[in-house]
Amino acid sequence: MAQSPRIIAIANEKGGVGKTATVINLGAALSMKGKEVLVVDMDPQFNATKGVGVEVSEDMPTVYDLIKPEDKANAKDAVAQTRWEGLDIIPSHVDLAGSELELADIEGRENQLKDAMEMLNGAYDYILLDTPPSLSLLTVNVFVYAREVLVPCQTQPYAYDALEDLFDTISMVQEEVNPSLRISGIVPTFYDQRTRVSQNVMARLKETTPYREVLFDTIIRSNITIAESADVKKPVVFFRSTSFGALDYLALADELIAQGQ
Repeated sequence: MAQSPRIIAIANEKGGVGKTATVINLGAALSMKGKEVLVVDMDPQFNATKGVGVEVSEDMPTVYDLIKPEDKANAKDAVAQTRWEGLDIIPSHVDLAGSELELADIEGRENQLKDAMEMLNGAYDYILLDTPPSLSLLTVNVFVYAREVLVPCQTQPYAYDALEDLFDTISMVQEEVNPSLRISGIVPTFYDQRTRVSQNVMARLKETTPYREVLFDTIIRSNITIAESADVKKPVVFFRSTSFGALDYLALADELIAQGQ
């Protein structure tokens, strides 16, 4: 077990690019490789929580209880086990949407998550953080805590165009609050080799600096099985291990692990 986990934000300021699917399925794939993985759901829509089959009861602590101004929960108490060994989650809740206003006047508001999570840093090999699809105080909390950013990029023009703003945001965070933050890579998602649009966006990713310098070799192909697995609240690697979706996320897990060796 790693004493210093890889703390990775899965982020993109554009929605619909496969961000939450990557958190769920990469986390599950890493757990299949024998890694201890914690998912932290920082999105008030709590799709990552639902995606690993965790239902939040009224008395269950969530990430909101870790970062709220008063009566904070203990991070260890907020960890929920999933049905799969090596894959845990700190769930989200719709209450998280109100945390921005609650934290607005709190000194050190951008450090709330980092401070809360310190006690868990030796318990996992990978901590993957799902983020809201916008730049918000929640996203800033994630970027202050994380050491890496993994960027899913749908192979569509609007998603490609949004990369510039995200890279600017990461640069701003590096300069102002977290100089150790780095981009671990861009992962192309929803790739369909039959379409000219997907081919063109892939070509631009491979040709454009700085994107080509951090582009993963692994491509997540457009695959209906990923959506089907989400519908039954089960990561695709456990739902149908021979599908393109499962094979692609297992390959991404291998590439991510190799990065750290």
